[in-house]
Amino acid sequence: MNAVTPPAPPSTGRQPILVTGGAGFIGSNLADRLAAEGHDVLVYDALSRPGVETNLEWLKRRHPRRVSATIADVRDGAALAAAAKQASAVFHLAAQVAVTTSLTDPRADFDINLAASFSLLDALRQRGGRVPLVFASTNKVYGDLADVALQLDGEAYVPVDPTIRARGIGEDRSLDFHTPYGCSKGAADQYVLDFGRSFGVPTAVLRMSCIYGQRQMGTEDQGWVAHFVLRALRGEPISIYGDGCQVRDVLDVGDAVEAYLAAWRSIDAVSGRAFNLGGGPANAISLRQLIAHIGDITNRKVETRYADWRAGDQRYYVSDTTSAARELGLRPARPWREGVAALAQWLRQERAALEPASA
Repeated sequence: MNAVTPPAPPSTGRQPILVTGGAGFIGSNLADRLAAEGHDVLVYDALSRPGVETNLEWLKRRHPRRVSATIADVRDGAALAAAAKQASAVFHLAAQVAVTTSLTDPRADFDINLAASFSLLDALRQRGGRVPLVFASTNKVYGDLADVALQLDGEAYVPVDPTIRARGIGEDRSLDFHTPYGCSKGAADQYVLDFGRSFGVPTAVLRMSCIYGQRQMGTEDQGWVAHFVLRALRGEPISIYGDGCQVRDVLDVGDAVEAYLAAWRSIDAVSGRAFNLGGGPANAISLRQLIAHIGDITNRKVETRYADWRAGDQRYYVSDTTSAARELGLRPARPWREGVAALAQWLRQERAALEPASA
């Protein structure tokens, strides 16, 4: 989804743009783009996820005069408020990102995803000055979508309803939070929107489907596209939970960054709005279809192992991106086969840095 880019807001001198979770996968790509456009960027990250320190080092090498960092947890209210106090705009991407982790430690999930998001919003409210915030939400706010009738088409589930099949799930879908992760992210999503309504904080929400691309340290619990590619490159089996016919729409991180920038640049027009962000029906694939493609581009036979479905898993989720395309000026997303092939090539080149022991 390359955006039709309006003029960027002017740089604010020494007031940086705050990117929470800025050393993570999407955050580092976003911070890189902002710095390349001439903005000062403050990366706020606890560096708790394995490998993200490599992303921060990469950012500092590329933009030594533009990128600074606060190494702190978002649960540190004082540090978070201090970062918010100096920001000209905020992209809030820091989160506990795995459904499985939320089920084993729901308190930490709540504190990171909801309580910290509230603290950040309230710091902006108390500061005043209409500092914009764009929030990274999730398709999990729509629940497991068990009421959407599906049928099997080859190796992929598709909706029986022709409208949903053609367009995907729209923002008018009722919210239905499942699992602690769905509750914490969904509640934060709603707080972000309401702070726009109740207190005039300019906010927008992007409810993301599956984002993939360079700098993604994929694991079994999160970042499954990169995880599948990495397992294939190592010659290791891939675990599938369910039958592998579940469908997601995948979006290259470059297109996701364009959407975040477009939401920020259009914040006066879209404040208080939530948009579904994904690859849309043109980039809807099942796990089995992805694995077959990975086998083709890696020239390897990919071994798969199957286990039971996981709690809250959606058999089908595809974003209806009509509103995002119209309101944010987004063009069609990068075709998934091209994007996954590019990710595989990047991972081949970066494996020595990402996995020194296997070099």
